[in-house]
Amino acid sequence: MTEIQNSKRYDLEERTYKFARRCRDFVKGLPRTIPNIEYGKQLVRSSGSQASNYIEANESLSKKDFIHRVKICRKEAKESRLWLRLCDTGGDQGLMTEQKELIQEAIELTKIFSSILEKSK
Repeated sequence: MTEIQNSKRYDLEERTYKFARRCRDFVKGLPRTIPNIEYGKQLVRSSGSQASNYIEANESLSKKDFIHRVKICRKEAKESRLWLRLCDTGGDQGLMTEQKELIQEAIELTKIFSSILEKSK
């Protein structure tokens, strides 16, 4: 049973990493406007933060620390969704598709982190 739980935990580490990497790549493709540059910076930070905080949560020293880190993950995933919504794709269909998929992933990650918090009570 422990092996299955550890596998799921590390699968989420990989998923949060892939989300952060996809956000970084999405930002690279955006039109270079002043708003996109600023929103892109924030998106890269928040998506990377949810990934790094989840790794830290898995290495937490106490249940309280774990819960705190997962709350940060949830907050950063929500923030990533905002920055994704604010980015202007300039009408590029490929970017618009990626934007929608990333927004959906941010929503799903937020729900996963919320579920983890509920089960940790």
